[in-house]
Amino acid sequence: MKKITKYFLITVVVCLVTCLIVSLFFVRLIFKSFSENGNNFPPIISEFINRLSSKKNEVVIVPKPEDTIQILEGWTTRDIAHYLESKGSWQSKDFFDIAGSPMIDYRKNKTAPTPVDFSTEYSFLKDKPSYRGLEGYLFPDTYRIYASSTATEAIDKMLSNFDKKLTPKMRADIAAQGKTIYEVITLASIVEKEAPIDYQTSDDRDAKIIAGIFLNRLNIGQGLESDATISYIYGDNKPSHSGSELTVDSPYNTYRYRGLPPGPICNPGILAIEAAIYPIKTDYYFFLTPQGKSNVVYAKTYAEHLKNKNLYLK
Repeated sequence: MKKITKYFLITVVVCLVTCLIVSLFFVRLIFKSFSENGNNFPPIISEFINRLSSKKNEVVIVPKPEDTIQILEGWTTRDIAHYLESKGSWQSKDFFDIAGSPMIDYRKNKTAPTPVDFSTEYSFLKDKPSYRGLEGYLFPDTYRIYASSTATEAIDKMLSNFDKKLTPKMRADIAAQGKTIYEVITLASIVEKEAPIDYQTSDDRDAKIIAGIFLNRLNIGQGLESDATISYIYGDNKPSHSGSELTVDSPYNTYRYRGLPPGPICNPGILAIEAAIYPIKTDYYFFLTPQGKSNVVYAKTYAEHLKNKNLYLK
């Protein structure tokens, strides 16, 4: 009985294989016949064949690896370069070669590589001196960049963002005030460092008042006397300076030289830029921020300012 069952199973398998071979042979003949007659398969069969064929030719797109970088308001070009180097993106030198190094006047420094000129792509750079770097224009924000991106591509992304944030109305208002974008961004960079700005709540009232104070000083020929410009020279974050620090011979020293410094001292955020364009006009000429606090104390005269210093900074 077992032998009969065994032979029966073998016979069934042989029959199935034979039927399969014969079926494949006839399918091949039918396929060949239809193909020679201009692919006259029924629509449902044609669609099935086309889908099978298209799947064979599908290109698999593998997304490029991306990195997230966060540029903070008030960071200098130096800060950004070191931050990106710490993330393993590029060496600081690679970034400086494209964006320019802080405080360098490339008319006088012939050994340093000249920064890339982006002014043909971005009109807001037209009034920026060509011998200065991109300090002030590397817009603070969070960016997604390809891990394989070059420093040039990352900088271009920041400039493109700046181009969007500086609206046509803002540009028109700057021109109507008889100012250049470069002058406004230079002032905004000082305001960014000197004023308590809350980017979470968009509170920029103090920033607008302080921008107005600096403009008051400029209008009467008074020195800006901004400690933030001294910090830019020394690369520190000290709230105040004294002695020889205040007399350092640098065009960025606003204690020693009147008027705006030669260029921005950081990359300001949008609230600082708005404050420089739309300052609040007051009779104040002095201000101070008590250490450890965010409130600003204002004064109209130097005598009043000295009283505030004795009251709040002693």
